[in-house]
Amino acid sequence: MSQPDPKNVSLFVTCVVDQFFPEVGESTIRVLRRHGVDVEFNSDQTCCGQPAFNSGYWKEARPLAERFLDMYEGVEYVVMPSGSCASMVRVFYKELFHDDPTLLERAAEVGSHVFELSEFLVDVLGVNDASESEQSGTPSRVTYHEACHLRRELGATTQARKLINGTPGVDLNEMEQSEVCCGFGGTFAVKYADISGAMLDEKITHIRASGADAVVACDITCLMHIGGGLEKQDIPVRPMHLAEMLDKGAV
Repeated sequence: MSQPDPKNVSLFVTCVVDQFFPEVGESTIRVLRRHGVDVEFNSDQTCCGQPAFNSGYWKEARPLAERFLDMYEGVEYVVMPSGSCASMVRVFYKELFHDDPTLLERAAEVGSHVFELSEFLVDVLGVNDASESEQSGTPSRVTYHEACHLRRELGATTQARKLINGTPGVDLNEMEQSEVCCGFGGTFAVKYADISGAMLDEKITHIRASGADAVVACDITCLMHIGGGLEKQDIPVRPMHLAEMLDKGAV
């Protein structure tokens, strides 16, 4: 049986990127193409079902998840600029479809072809640096926030760092407790606003102490939350998705 061709990829752009941060999707495509990948984008894609699933509405999440399986069954590779959406498909579809052996089997098969962007670049393509990125020529200091699902569900703790360290003109200044949640957690930030705000303040304290010009992460929802806190406190640190950093080469 022939192995899938890593040069053929379908981009699942995620809801938040599509609706609020399309530049992240555009950067993702440019980065993949620079590494010789033929990127397909299915314009009929919709939500993977994660918001409903995480809020306890499993019945409402199932049709979205089944639609995802219908759309991407047989696709060689599905790449997402989001560890949380990739986790939904690879990890939580198994819980969502636990009572249906047929859907469970389909979910396992489709999930085996789903990768978060940094995982795909490092683990599948074997990329160790971003030397082909468009460099701004301005040396930049960045710090890295580890998104929860990327670290805890996918176990991807080294890939993004490897890419950051391999980007010309970019220095990685590690913050303390980079692995600690920023406090977003989807509806958690709404239901438990005080706790979420306290977690965010602690994260911002560590970002400031790192001396970085930008904070990089692999999930735009974390960056949306962190960016709001930085702006509210008038702190001149830019929130930046990994795809954008790899695309531009420096902050």
